[in-house]
Amino acid sequence: MSEKPVIITRTRRGEAAPQAFQFTRDQVPASSNAGLRAYRERAWEDFQRLPMPTIKDEAWRRTDIHSLPLGSFRLPGANQYLDLAPVPDALLNPVADDAPGGQVVLMPGGSQGTLAPDLAAEGVLFTDLARAEKERPDLVARLKGQIVRTDEGKFGALAGALAQTGILVYIPRGVQVTHPLHSLLWGPGAGLAHASHILVWVEDGASVTYVHEAASNTEVDGQSLHCGLVEVHVGRGASLRFVELQSWGEHVWNFSHERVRVEADGNLEWIFGAMGSHLTKNFSDLDLVGQGAVGRMSGFYFTDHDQHLDHDTQQNHLAPNTTSDLLFKGALLGHSRSVWQGMIYVAPGAIKTDGYQANRNLVLSPKARADSIPGLEILADDVRCTHGATVGKIDPEQVFYLLTRGVEEPEANQLIVEGFFDPIMQRIPFEGVRQRFQRSIHDKMDSGRN
Repeated sequence: MSEKPVIITRTRRGEAAPQAFQFTRDQVPASSNAGLRAYRERAWEDFQRLPMPTIKDEAWRRTDIHSLPLGSFRLPGANQYLDLAPVPDALLNPVADDAPGGQVVLMPGGSQGTLAPDLAAEGVLFTDLARAEKERPDLVARLKGQIVRTDEGKFGALAGALAQTGILVYIPRGVQVTHPLHSLLWGPGAGLAHASHILVWVEDGASVTYVHEAASNTEVDGQSLHCGLVEVHVGRGASLRFVELQSWGEHVWNFSHERVRVEADGNLEWIFGAMGSHLTKNFSDLDLVGQGAVGRMSGFYFTDHDQHLDHDTQQNHLAPNTTSDLLFKGALLGHSRSVWQGMIYVAPGAIKTDGYQANRNLVLSPKARADSIPGLEILADDVRCTHGATVGKIDPEQVFYLLTRGVEEPEANQLIVEGFFDPIMQRIPFEGVRQRFQRSIHDKMDSGRN
């Protein structure tokens, strides 16, 4: 048995994606810092060398991207957001119960942000990545590529080389950030390639809550692309609540590679919410590298129309006495499709591991489809690892019960769907995030009736 987990996924059959991106080396952002230059040059070389993924690759067998119009995407120009749809006010509202300690808004060709003065005085950094590379280039160069390598995939290498936007969150040793930090990546327009890089570094004994959202309106003419890297480090005895919301327009092809590394006695609460995009392929890895590390991953997704969401998760127990807990729940309408592929990997010597994963799917349309593939690879003794997956429809007896109580059928179905998602909602620490998800459920259910 190999010591590396094997990811198995499949998709609809199709042709191999052609190599037709129109990006050039002179579009790689310049830097006076040798470390940053070396990182981007290495990423560009990896992007040039690595092939486009196809359904012949195990990780992509259930996600066919042969129709991705590679040659139609261009990078945003400086201040291009001024000519595009503005950020909706609703997305700028606090998603947490308290006012944010800082907020950064990323837009095509620009950004704006604030940070509470008391946090800045404690050495907290929370800013857009372009500014961070100018003001703290040595720090950014030291952090980039520490968690996710650019040779791990074509789209990750593209993001590493060309990312014009992104976030740096740096919490110094022992600093307790009590008010959440919030960032928004707003990507309006068609024909654009949004490349982003998120860096979150929580030093030993520190704690923070960070909410990041990627969103856009839906364009009827043209398609857009997002390629993202997310690198997160949780230090010894540190704590991070990380909430990610994805509500891209249904013209966006979304690819991301994310990994969180948790050191000894560190604690991670990682929450995903995915409602948008035309197609998403997301790799989310949790590496528990120190004794006593704990990680909990909670996922929520709801698809309709022809959306395709593929979440590929890894829970890697690389040290003894580590704990992971994953619960992903999804509902599907229309002709949509979801794929969840999960793996719990226990390295040799990682005794006393406690790993759990579950994926539950509710199929609300006869033409929707959910694929759920849990997996275990255990190379150590004295561990407890369990997994489970279900795909089902609304129970007609539950609908009948509500009908006999005077509830109309559309409302009955909505109540059942809300109850299905309730275990995930209970894991979300903020009322504002829960309300946003609940509004999305209502909107999806309403669209399914029309």
